[in-house]
Amino acid sequence: MSFVICVGFDLVMPEHAMYSAWLKLLPGFEWLSWQSFFIGAIESYAYGWYITLIWVPLYNYFGDRSK
Repeated sequence: MSFVICVGFDLVMPEHAMYSAWLKLLPGFEWLSWQSFFIGAIESYAYGWYITLIWVPLYNYFGDRSK
């Protein structure tokens, strides 16, 4: 969802665009085609789950130890 909002923001306000960062962070992403839009959305979703699966257990583990 955030990726879709950011793409919309980049189209409305191109002087504040983030697509140059996406080109470096999202393999296969090009500005802007339908294929790259879906690749970017899928990769952003996957990266979100990756971070969630790594950091949430670490946070819960170390958060419980401080009590």
